[in-house]
Amino acid sequence: MAAESFSLHLPALVSMCILALASSTDFNFPAVFNFGDSNSDTGGLIAGLGIRLDLPNGQTYFKAPSGRFCDGRLIIDFLMDAMDMPFLNPYLDSIGAPIFRKGCNFAAAGSTVLPATVNAVSPFSFRIQVDQFLHFKARVLQLLAKGKKFDKYIPQEDFFTKGLYMFDIGQNDVAGAFYSKSFDQVVASIPAILVEFETGLKSLYDQGARNVWIHNTGPFGCLPQNLARFGTDPSKLDEMGCLSNHNQAAKLYNLQLHALAIKLRGQYPDANITYVDIFSVKSNLIANYSRYGFEQPLMACCGYGGPPLNYDGRISCGQTKIIDGTSVTVKACDDSTEYVIWDGIHYTEAANEFVSSQILTGRFSDPPFADKMASLMKNKF
Repeated sequence: MAAESFSLHLPALVSMCILALASSTDFNFPAVFNFGDSNSDTGGLIAGLGIRLDLPNGQTYFKAPSGRFCDGRLIIDFLMDAMDMPFLNPYLDSIGAPIFRKGCNFAAAGSTVLPATVNAVSPFSFRIQVDQFLHFKARVLQLLAKGKKFDKYIPQEDFFTKGLYMFDIGQNDVAGAFYSKSFDQVVASIPAILVEFETGLKSLYDQGARNVWIHNTGPFGCLPQNLARFGTDPSKLDEMGCLSNHNQAAKLYNLQLHALAIKLRGQYPDANITYVDIFSVKSNLIANYSRYGFEQPLMACCGYGGPPLNYDGRISCGQTKIIDGTSVTVKACDDSTEYVIWDGIHYTEAANEFVSSQILTGRFSDPPFADKMASLMKNKF
């Protein structure tokens, strides 16, 4: 009974924490520029490829599909809220409200750091996203030179130096490699991924990027998509019921990503580079899910197949297909706030809200969030 009561009030408590942190911390970035994959895609892939994303995606907050692979808001949405800024519009979405004064989102679901392969879900790899930013900035400067009539739509020139650059990408490179490589081969591929990432970061630095948040990759060995494919042997699972090798690869990637962040701080002393440990936040949530008001840590809310994973790679959330001779429509669970995982690959809004609240404590950042924010606020907009 106590656990049920806590679950009922958890979203409200988390929202209160986010609002309190937002009001007590001096967030003052004039704009945010985001790069990543589905963890922070606010509609880029859907707009870029013209594909459909149907209900129940978007049902919780937007009450309609929003281009997000989630029932509601993503981590980046909650962070934008905390900074008292509007949700980021996707760079690739030209219909609706193409206002980019407060920043732009270049993330696209399925994107990788390394150049996309022929059969990739997304052609918008990190290098492409950086090139899109370069084009975006050049066009903004051209429009600014024509006078003030575009000011309410586009960033001011100094926003590109004073803005925040956020990165959440790499999961598809490492997790995806397991479909064709051994554990040792996956680990051996990590340095090449980070060389590509470093090249992109340096290009952005040359364009004025000085405030950087780098999110590491989460425990993708706990995702039903991977568990369904690789988790049939119990000996491959850890104490949380997740894939040991997958999570170990994620940890090794994160160690090298952290080392890269430290290296870049030394190379660019005028830049503020923050490394955010998403892996620890998400692992803690999955390991201690009931403490935080959740009931299902590893089973998808919107999926097909029933317990324990409710995931079938042949059909996605919201789709209708013929499976084993029967027409199947994938619907959502009754209460997504009880679930950590939305569709077998992505987290629910409730889980994203929890992760965001933990990020905002600063305890999972290097340098610690409060100290870093004090430094960032020296040059206020």
